This record gives sequence, C-alpha cells and structure tokens, in this order.
Amino acid sequence: MSTGKRSSKAASDMVFSETEFFRALALLGEENSVETEILIDKVKSAMLKAARKAYPHSEERIRVDIDPAAKKFEMFIVQDIIPDEPIDENEINIEVAKTIDPTAVVGGTILKKIDISKLGRMAALSAKQSIKGDLREINREQMLSKFEQKEHECITATISQVEPGRGTVTVVYEGTELYLFRNEQIPGETLEEGKSVKVYITGIIGKNKKPVVKISRTHKDLVKRLFELEVPEIYDGTVEVKSISREAGSRTKIAVWSKDPNVDAVGACIGAKRSRITAVVNELNGEKIDIIPWSESAEEFITRALAPAEVLRTVIISEEEKTCTVVVPNNQLSLAIGNRGQNAKLAAKLTGYKIDIKPQTDPLTGEKAPELDPEFKVPEPVAAPEEELPEAEDVLAEETAPETESADVNEE
Repeated sequence: MSTGKRSSKAASDMVFSETEFFRALALLGEENSVETEILIDKVKSAMLKAARKAYPHSEERIRVDIDPAAKKFEMFIVQDIIPDEPIDENEINIEVAKTIDPTAVVGGTILKKIDISKLGRMAALSAKQSIKGDLREINREQMLSKFEQKEHECITATISQVEPGRGTVTVVYEGTELYLFRNEQIPGETLEEGKSVKVYITGIIGKNKKPVVKISRTHKDLVKRLFELEVPEIYDGTVEVKSISREAGSRTKIAVWSKDPNVDAVGACIGAKRSRITAVVNELNGEKIDIIPWSESAEEFITRALAPAEVLRTVIISEEEKTCTVVVPNNQLSLAIGNRGQNAKLAAKLTGYKIDIKPQTDPLTGEKAPELDPEFKVPEPVAAPEEELPEAEDVLAEETAPETESADVNEE
C-alpha cells in the first residue's frame, strides 16, 4: 500500500494541531479505508498514553472526549473538590471550583481541561508512534481479511501505473495497490494504464508483519481459473481439470475429464463457435491452448498429450520411474518435439512422464523402430555384475597368518 508517508503526516497533524484534527482524521480514514469510529478509538488510546506521560500522577483520572458530529476534541483531568488547599493536580479547592462551575460542591468532581498543545514533545511523539502502529495493524488486518480468502484465486484489477524502466505494473483492487513484476508478466504483452487485467494471487507473504500480496499472469493455475470463469461445467464440477502445463506467452496444454458421460469435456471448454476458449486466449494475449482429453491409460494420455503430432505407438518403459518411449512417423518428428522441444516438454509436464520420442524408421539404416513390433517387450533392467567375494575361510586365514616376511625385513 502507498499511504505510509501521507498517513504519518496526518497523524502528526492530529497531535500538534487541534484545529486540524478532524480534517486529518477524515484524511486518515480515507487513505486507510478505516471507519471513523475505529480511528477515534485508536486516537483516544494514543492520546491517553501521551497525556499520562505528561501527567504521571493523574494517569487514572485523564479523560478524552472526541465528538466528530460536534467537531469537539477535548482532554480533561477529573479533579476532586475539597475545602482545603489541593496537594496535586487531582484536587481543586471549592472556591476555585465555583468559579468554573457555580453548582460545584465539596465531595464532587470537576473537569479541568488539558491544553493539548502543551502535552510536550516526547508525549506528542509517543502518540504519533502509537497511532502509526495502530494504523499498521489495521492495514495488516484489512489486507488479510480482503485477500486471505482469495489466495490461489483469480481477481480483476485496474492498471494504475506502468514503470517504463523496470517494467513493474501497479494494479488496484478494491482500493489496494498490488505490484505485478516483470517476471510475472506474460512475455510480449503490453499492459496499459486504465485497463482491467486478470491476475492470479499466488500467495501472501509476511502475514504476521506487513503482508505482501504476490500476483502473477504467468502461473499455470491462472489458465485454470480463467476456464472456470468461462466454462460453467468446470465451475460446477461436472468437468474436471486434471493437469496443466504452460509456457506463458507461447503455449498451454490443459487436460480435462468429464464426470458425466453425456458431457463432452473438450467441447465444453471450446464452447459454441469457439467462444469460450477464444475468451481465455484473448485474456492471455493470444497464447495458444491445447485442450487434451484426460485418460486413465498412461499410454493413451501420453499419445493425446503430444497433439497435434500423430503418434504410432507409446510404450511405458517404467511406471515407477515414469519413463516411456513414443514412436512417431518420420515426417511428424519435428512436430512432436516442437520448436526448441516445447511440445515434448509440455507433454512431459502434463503427463508426469519422461518421454523419449523416436522416428518410425531410422533415417540412416531405414530399419523400423523395434517398439512398433507387436511382440516388442520392454527389456528387463540389467543388474550390474557382482564382484566375486572370497570364501570366508580364505579371508580368515589371510587375517590370522603370521607376517614373518615383513618381520624379517624390519630386522634387517
């Protein structure tokens, strides 16, 4: 939030200038989105602490009255009315009291007004610090109450500032400023001031001190949340997003599955005339999206994940180590691998398998990939040969044999 300096100035005005008190109070409430009643309670507490330092013998007798409707801010010491000479500020002689209130009587009390401007510099500084601390705590609580329930969710914010040098973008959500750093922005995207943008809240750090809300447009779950907004079947749970892999600004693969056999998961995500997927693509600055039907069969899922490439056969090498071999037609090899290996990498992240992609025939020998043979079996892993261990008796004999030779050498 960017209200710290102004809030400190307003807090200073409240302490040092009684005439500016209510103007500063209104400014504080506006800048920090705090209700006036809450602010008044915090200010009362701060001023009481300040007055008790200035009047240490009267700390239980000080009263603070703040009436925003009547624009009144006063502080008093409650004095006992006595017939004799007062021994401290907690007492007042009856004759003096009658000059203030003609109805005063011995045994009663009267309010002595405190001149706020004479509290003293240290007392005023203490009040300022107390108010600033209270505001920090209020801001912390407000930040958490506003965003804790929105962690890992998508929100729509308004772009308020774009820094030309560092590239940091400031966005505003319900009066709170958040920062979208360059590494969390979609590569190649241009964000303009005044426009709305959807961001994903990746988390909140520093919850116990000064909370900072971290936002992103590159996180893969932003795509999931965008589809939830556009596809009612995902939002209500009929269609489930099983897995997502993403290279922000370039391509995303999303695997979906329908709990209802009458609902086509892929069709629901695409929408009539591609309306739903187009809305998501537009929000992601034209990023390509492959919607993959999820399958319980690892072979089938991996085959689908390599789309748009055609796959001839997928062989699971090890389920434990999550490795497999995929055979594709020679003219599909570059498509399966993708530019800079992107398609293969996204398919691997989507499925969780390490994928070894082979062409249908060896380009040098013309031999077919052995995996295409229907009788092909995954070779058993070959264990490293164990070294021959000497017999136990030989070891024992070696250990107990007298070292006569070495003894002779030493003697010489």
